[in-house]
Amino acid sequence: MVMLECLGDLAWELSQAYRLVNSKFPPIALFDDVADADEFDVLYQIQALTNPRLGNEVGLLELIPRREIPFGIAGCSYAIAPFTHVNPAGSRFSDGSFGVLYLAATMETALVEVRHHQNQYWSKVQGLNFERFVFRGLSCSFVTNSMKDAACVPMTDPIYDPDDYSHAQRLGGALKSAGCPGLRYMSVRAPGNHCWALMTPRAVSSIVQSAHYEMIWNGQITSVSKISEA
Repeated sequence: MVMLECLGDLAWELSQAYRLVNSKFPPIALFDDVADADEFDVLYQIQALTNPRLGNEVGLLELIPRREIPFGIAGCSYAIAPFTHVNPAGSRFSDGSFGVLYLAATMETALVEVRHHQNQYWSKVQGLNFERFVFRGLSCSFVTNSMKDAACVPMTDPIYDPDDYSHAQRLGGALKSAGCPGLRYMSVRAPGNHCWALMTPRAVSSIVQSAHYEMIWNGQITSVSKISEA
């Protein structure tokens, strides 16, 4: 397995990448309505008095230090959501104890990646014969300063195993412990393309909606189409 010290180092660069989120999860206005941590804490306490669902909407705030939150950017809530709504089952570069913001270099790559994971998830649901899923496409701008590069690592390395994430999760844990803000790596589901795993949202300068996409499930995802522009 590739070690942290064997990865390349990325210099400062403003990069653009893409992400899909289920459209049933709206952006959390609370993050986008404030300019700094002090304003957020005051507004959160006020809204918590009248909105019993606020905790579920915002997620587990204790999972991310206030200094990591890029208050004031467009789409702040999109940048924060993966770090306060963490999948306990984990992901490629997380064992489930921390969140990761996954992005793809192109929207086409994002669609291939999400299609694969949707197929995996819904194939385990008994009796689901037909369903329509709508996703919101997001365009994310971020800086690559101090991030690591695994795009030169051969696809035969265990971090790219299509099913066993244990090696990649150990690498992700090492990145997180070292305070590394993110990793560029090759897409496993769309060969020849690359993706990003951001370990913190602080590198993000904006996340804006781009378009909506529809996936049709009929025993598997049988079609993917764009249904609206931003």
